[in-house]
Amino acid sequence: MRIVIDLQGAQSVGSRTRGIGRYSSSLAQAMAARAGEHEVILALNGCFSDAVDEIQVAFDGLVDPKNIHVWYAAPGSLSAHGRRAQEKLYEAFLASLRPDVVHVASLFEGLGDASVTSVGQFATLPTAVTLYDLIPLINPHPYLDNASVRTWYMGKVEALQRANMWLAISESSRQEGITQLDLDPERCINVSTAAFGHFRKTDLSVERQQQLKTNYGLNQPFVMYTGGIDHRKNLDGLIKAFALLPNDVRQSHQLAIVCSARPEDRNRLLQLAQSLGLPEGGVVVTGFVPEADLVDLYNLCKLFVFPSWHEGFGLPALEAMQSGAVVIGANTSSLPEVIGRDDALFDPRSEAAIAAKMNQALTDHGFRETLAQHGLAQAKKFSWDESARRALKGLEALHAYTLRNPVPAVRRQPRPRLAYVSPLPPERSGIADYSAQLLPELSRHYEIDLVTPLSNVEDPRLGNRFAVRNIDWFRQHSGEFDRVLYHFGNSDLHEHMFDLIAEIPGTVVLHDFFLGNIQAHREFASQRANSWTQALYASHGYPAVVDRFKAKELADVVFKYPCNFDVLRFAQGVIVHSEH
Repeated sequence: MRIVIDLQGAQSVGSRTRGIGRYSSSLAQAMAARAGEHEVILALNGCFSDAVDEIQVAFDGLVDPKNIHVWYAAPGSLSAHGRRAQEKLYEAFLASLRPDVVHVASLFEGLGDASVTSVGQFATLPTAVTLYDLIPLINPHPYLDNASVRTWYMGKVEALQRANMWLAISESSRQEGITQLDLDPERCINVSTAAFGHFRKTDLSVERQQQLKTNYGLNQPFVMYTGGIDHRKNLDGLIKAFALLPNDVRQSHQLAIVCSARPEDRNRLLQLAQSLGLPEGGVVVTGFVPEADLVDLYNLCKLFVFPSWHEGFGLPALEAMQSGAVVIGANTSSLPEVIGRDDALFDPRSEAAIAAKMNQALTDHGFRETLAQHGLAQAKKFSWDESARRALKGLEALHAYTLRNPVPAVRRQPRPRLAYVSPLPPERSGIADYSAQLLPELSRHYEIDLVTPLSNVEDPRLGNRFAVRNIDWFRQHSGEFDRVLYHFGNSDLHEHMFDLIAEIPGTVVLHDFFLGNIQAHREFASQRANSWTQALYASHGYPAVVDRFKAKELADVVFKYPCNFDVLRFAQGVIVHSEH
């Protein structure tokens, strides 16, 4: 079996020096070491020449140099057409390597650098993708607040869904893929992850301990955190919990946040600590720490705490356990399977719960000893060789399935882009509820943007999955869509759609044949002079207008005349619900 591994995740600006880059490279090395009769080919992006050299050295003796192939993306624009051209070149390059299977080590690349990834847009290749997490999809704020980022991310989600197999880094991530994206459980595999071998328990000399303390401003036993600084990491909650510790415990310990930090992030965290009454130096933000120092800090800390709300795996907790640290963490997402002990977990949404577990782990010596011993044993359950074995077994199954069920090598056209104009949750409308049910199924056939006057869409099935556009944006960008679909009903929630369809025609789902209520509302409630009268004339002629002015009860006129020609004349097609 020829296995082509796209290793751009170990090259890109955003991932190379972070967890994804290390994971991509480490798993690929372990797969190459275990490949046996399988042939491993690496696909690299020539725009990252330094990383190409680095990978060639790392895979020396594991992959034949002639099987390391470099491609160069053409100079391109950031427009949709420019990205599609780059993706076509990328997939053509992968196809030229004649793979039996392709493994894309990191699909979510290319936001702001020269990385190009794609699945199934132009070539039909049996493809497995590493599934790290779906954190922005599940928790879009603040990750997808930027409209351009959201569009890019949702495009990658769609590419992920086109893959043939998904190699999840944890059972938690696997379940996210199954529940959030309806991935086939048989083809979504937990291959897990591992910590590097240099994370281990060591005896630090007195001199080395003092050097570390001096370098990082540590003058007391310390509680340690390492990882990123962003919303889901819950560092504010950790600092607040530390401030809740009993006075004697808090005064005899420091909290060390060990990670790179922008000046504004560092200042914000230290200001929070000060506002909580913590003394200067009670909380330390170290900044960047070399790998050797990180290993030794794991060994030196009195307690390691990982309070994140959501993790694809939570590697720092595993690294700390493998280094012999006493480790506690959140009881959410993947961390229970990493830590593997219920009484070492806490509710990350409760500062009191975090503080209580920290206090127990700092003061209960018997509990501390059992946690340390458990951590060393738990860490042995994770290995790169085992992750590689699971990944290769999955790729072998994918290849066997492809041999039994060959797919014609036809070009896949990108799905047409659809503007969906309709009431949406939380608007109190049956059509809004109808849309919430319809849209996930319709998205199998279209790339969909939701057009609404709402500032946000409440239903997580919609707001987390589709781009939400306001009316003004749609007017400016309507030419970018292949289809426009309007959902019309007889309530004031549809009022803005009358002017919109006159400007931008589209297909109409006519939920109500009679639109007199909304037409009358436009004239009387919205003070659009004579709008109902004009609609009556356009739809039914002078007799309807005479009735409108002579009727004793205007409601009788509303119920007598459908008054829908203002919609039908701009409709490119009409969809109704029944023969009636």
